[in-house]
Amino acid sequence: MTGGLLIAAAGTGHGSVSAGDTAWMLIATALVMMMTPALGLFYSGLVRAKSTLNTFMMSLVALGIVTITWTLLGYSLAFSHTANGFIGGFHFALLAHVGFGAQPGTHIPQLVYFAFEATFAIITAALVSGAVVERVRFPAFLVFMTLWSLLVYPVLAHWVWGGGWLAQHGVLDFAGGVPVEMGSGFAAAAAAIAVGARHDYGRKALLPHNGMYVLMGAGLLWFGWFGFNGGSGFSTGHASVLAFVNTLLAPAATLTVWLALEFRANGRPTAIGAATAVVVGCVGITPAAGYISPVAALLLGALAALPSYAVILWRPRTRLDESLDVLGAHGVAGFCGMIFIGLFAQRSWNGVANGALFGHLGQLLWQAIAATAGPAYAFLATFALLKLVGRVMPLRVEPAGEALGMDVLQHGEEAYSTGEGAILLHPDELDPAPPRRPRVGAEV
Repeated sequence: MTGGLLIAAAGTGHGSVSAGDTAWMLIATALVMMMTPALGLFYSGLVRAKSTLNTFMMSLVALGIVTITWTLLGYSLAFSHTANGFIGGFHFALLAHVGFGAQPGTHIPQLVYFAFEATFAIITAALVSGAVVERVRFPAFLVFMTLWSLLVYPVLAHWVWGGGWLAQHGVLDFAGGVPVEMGSGFAAAAAAIAVGARHDYGRKALLPHNGMYVLMGAGLLWFGWFGFNGGSGFSTGHASVLAFVNTLLAPAATLTVWLALEFRANGRPTAIGAATAVVVGCVGITPAAGYISPVAALLLGALAALPSYAVILWRPRTRLDESLDVLGAHGVAGFCGMIFIGLFAQRSWNGVANGALFGHLGQLLWQAIAATAGPAYAFLATFALLKLVGRVMPLRVEPAGEALGMDVLQHGEEAYSTGEGAILLHPDELDPAPPRRPRVGAEV
């Protein structure tokens, strides 16, 4: 208790700071931060070998760029109070008024709350990269990520967590169904449309090159998700305990159902399917983790497998090269979790509100509104930002550069170096900057 009392005394705070709560939140923050390189591992295993490093880099750079944008302005736009309900103001810009005192409504320092929320913004921006791997120019993606982390994610976070219009109507979102899961999933769909399909899409199989990377990434993501959901209770109390347990149960149910679906369809479950199922289960429980019972979490995990599995099977049959199925795994499963809250939220477990099955039909209505408005904004804003970036610089590489691979072309390196290839040609010989902006997807 001494440490907590010292922190509280040093702060500008709104109450006492608990040493126990603070210790847990520091651990939870580190767990969520680890999820971004884990995502890089997961994503890089799903692409072809020649784009492994580039794919990992698009996740890793979020730790730099988004951390800076979040510190300078993003956190303030998400969590400063404003009357409009759409986006926050500048009260916390450059971490003004953020110190050692207790975050309102919690017993943790404001700085810890800021850092924990930063890790959410980081991984959400990284998630969107899965839609445009193997063809987007790295500099263009960095510009897009910077703008997205200021103009899309903070808006969605403000709506549900920062006192925005959805929060004012009682929408429940424990750990990021709207800003993280649906925000990234539907932004990914918009990005895939704006950038266009890979040159080889629909012409030959574009297969994962390293299933072990995918499995290890999925395992580390599930491990980190205990901090993601468990930390969203901001304490060592009941909410965090319930979220922690539900984060164990829901993905287990999703994994079991997914394997059964694959066995029924193909006669043999796949490792890539199993890894995907783990992510889908973690996503599905994210918005609901602190609001539903453990038995309901099992049911949610089982049910979330069905629409995500269907969308992931359907998507490759279309011209939508949303390469790593962020829409199916995150957008669709996040939608399921948000709607499930409206049905199965139970005050006896969460102390907050009941869903429709426990007498509060209005909760389901507002969960459905949130599950519609959030994706709509993410999709439209993402598409507009990419079009804007495309007017300033080319979004994608030329077909010859794409054939060589993004690692050599964009970074001059190879994940699996043979000592040959990287020095044979200068990247400009394969991917010269065009004199005018090319028509998006023209070569497809």
